[in-house]
Formats: sequence, structure tokens, C-alpha cells
Amino acid sequence: MEIKRIAVDTSKHVFTLVAVDGGGHAVLRRELKRHQVEPFFRKQPSTEVVLEACGGSHHWGRTLMALGHSVRLLPAQYVKPFVRRGKNDRHDALAIAEAAGRPEVRAVPVKSAEQQAAATILRVRELLMKQQTQLANAMRGHASEFGVIVGKGIGNAPALVERVQADAGVPEAAQEMIAVLGAQLAALQAQIAVLDRKIAAQHKGHPVSRMLAEVPGIGVHGALTLALTVDAAQFRSGRHFAAWLGLTPKQHSTGGKPRLGGISREGNERLRALLVLGATSVVRVAKPGRRNASDWLLQLLGRKPRKVVAVALANKMARIVWAMMRSGEAYRHAPAVG
Repeated sequence: MEIKRIAVDTSKHVFTLVAVDGGGHAVLRRELKRHQVEPFFRKQPSTEVVLEACGGSHHWGRTLMALGHSVRLLPAQYVKPFVRRGKNDRHDALAIAEAAGRPEVRAVPVKSAEQQAAATILRVRELLMKQQTQLANAMRGHASEFGVIVGKGIGNAPALVERVQADAGVPEAAQEMIAVLGAQLAALQAQIAVLDRKIAAQHKGHPVSRMLAEVPGIGVHGALTLALTVDAAQFRSGRHFAAWLGLTPKQHSTGGKPRLGGISREGNERLRALLVLGATSVVRVAKPGRRNASDWLLQLLGRKPRKVVAVALANKMARIVWAMMRSGEAYRHAPAVG
């Protein structure tokens, strides 16, 4: 039995395998429990194994590579178009095998355990920041029910607790619960401060991150996220990288008539958000005579809305980042336009 490729649809407990031959025909279908996967592949001759890039896929990629197999991880959005009607695990595995046979479908590089561990701190901080916003919003919502409000900003949370405690019109039960939320928020902010110090130290010790932070609009968190999650060698050009981030327009073209819409929003959502937010901060302060206020940016601001300009600048920043990561060349600041 000739096996060219084995596609694996992973899950928590049951893994579905579909092996295909050179013609793309399924020659083996099997379901394995989690503890049976490694012994099964240990008995197989060296072959190409394809998985969908998802939670745990990098772990299995490293495990299978250690057994002598060649591993490819495919982005989920590239696999989905190949799923047949009547979705089930076997159809999912077959879709992975079919997508892997297309030369234009590019794989995600398998990350080492150290690379994943280094990036964990960024994801944990992002989660804590979301929880911080949830707590602050909950405090404001509960306090507003009793007519107590304070100014905008997370820094006004302690003042909100004080005002609630001092307001005799707020029942004691509500005062107690808002105080609980305030204490939880303070503890969360202390944890975030600790992570910020660790991220700053990690950034300082990472040469690529330090280099990328020189680009206007890319701060410490953006630079470190790019340095830890992007492999520039996987992209043919800066335009390809920007398209992977979802910073290029959708096409609705037909009959030779191009129709471009909004950005596709595909790819890494976190990286795209960081670049757009950074570009927005640059656009906000862009004026003639300011540093990094290039002629291109000022002319674009003169004829396009600021949000559209921010996305265009984010696209340009992505291409600059790709070029710097590929060449190792430092960023050259544009001369100010008077």
C-alpha cells in the first residue's frame, strides 16, 4: 500500500487519520485514541504528516518530527474550502489531505517549545487586559445604577469605589460588591504591572524586537509580538506578508472589472490590530514639520479619511517589518516635510 501523505484531524481524545496515495485517493482511514497516536506513527516509515494549525498542533508537530516524519501545519482558513457536505471528522481529515496537495497552500512553521513559551506571556497579558476592562465596566455599570459616576479611564476606578463607599444612598450590599470588584481590579493591575516588566526585559534582550521598535507606530508589545510570532522567510514579499495579515482589500472582480472592498481581515488578528492601532497613533500626530510625517502620509491625509489612511499606513508598516526582518537592516527615519 503506497502512502504519500497522512492527514490528521486532532481533537481532545480521538484523532482521525486519512492516508492518501500519489493520486490523492484515500487508502487508509483510522481513528486513534490520544495515547495511540505516538505508537502508531512510531511504526510507520518516514512520511509527510499534515495537521490543521490549531491548539496543540505544534506539540504534535514536534513529537512527529522527533519520530522522523515531515510535518506540515495548514491554516484552518485554507482547509475549510475543501470540507465536503455532511461535516464529520473523516471529511475534515480528507479536507486537510486535499488542501496539502495544493501547491499554493502555504504551511505554518512548527514552533519550538521555547518559542511558544516566550510568546505565552504576551497572550496571558492580553487576557488579563480583557479581564481588567470587564471588571472596570462591571464596576461602572453597578455604580451607575445608584447614580454614582466618575470620569473616563481605568485610573478612576479607585475613585469610583471611594465615592460608592461615601454615598449613603448606595445600599450596603452594593457597596460591598463594588468593593470586591475594586479589590479584584487592583490585584489584576498588579499582575499586569509584573508582566509589563517581564515583557520589557524580554524585549531588551531580543535584538529583532529592539530593531522593529524603531519603526514609528510599533511599540514594545508590537515589536516583541512580531519578533516571536512571524517567520519572514515564509513570505515571498512584503506584499504577501501584508495580505497574510488581512491588510489588503477584498476583491469582487468579474468580467475584467476590478472591484475592491474593505480589508479582508484574514490572518493573525492580534498582529493586524497592533499594526492598525500603531498606525492610528502615527496618523493622529502627523503634521508638516514633525518627524516621520512623510510626504506620502501627508498627501494621503489630504484626500482620504484618517481611518482609511491608518489602514494604508499599517499595510506599509507590515511591508517595512518584513523587509527589516529579512535583511536585518535598521529602520531609516523619513525626513520631516516642512
